[in-house]
Amino acid sequence: MVCGTSLIVAGTGHRPPKLGGYGDEVRTALSNLAVAYLTKEQPKTAISGMALGWDEAVATAAVELGIPYIAAVPFEGHDSRWPPESRRRLAWLLSKASEIHVVSDIPGNRAMQQRNEWMVDRAHKMCALWDGSWGGTFNCLQYAKKVSRPVDNLWPRWTNDLSTLLV
Repeated sequence: MVCGTSLIVAGTGHRPPKLGGYGDEVRTALSNLAVAYLTKEQPKTAISGMALGWDEAVATAAVELGIPYIAAVPFEGHDSRWPPESRRRLAWLLSKASEIHVVSDIPGNRAMQQRNEWMVDRAHKMCALWDGSWGGTFNCLQYAKKVSRPVDNLWPRWTNDLSTLLV
């Protein structure tokens, strides 16, 4: 097990529709969960896939905690269909990244999985926010399992946090 000063953690997880929506309260709760996890693990580096939702929360938490992070971008323009405010947040997060790695020159779902594999291959462990459903997060975690990468799935804690948030 890699610990403390040499640990690299990559985040993978759902987009906002599976996490409670696009609102500021949900985004703040996601970031708080990511801050708590990164504070506990104390990685030397974090990796974010730069999607809306959990990926964004991991990057935001790394910035807040002063942890260098790598922005693993699937392809240039992956945010082209995002709302303007989300694109502004992405630009800000990219400006704070210690490194930006664009995984593919070709847009599409294959680039998303290539990005996932790139992150898993460089991380010592995965920090997931996964509800057990099929999709990109499932594919990423299947690859992590294939290469024996440990996964911390924070979904049980998130569902508890979300139920408190929605009261």
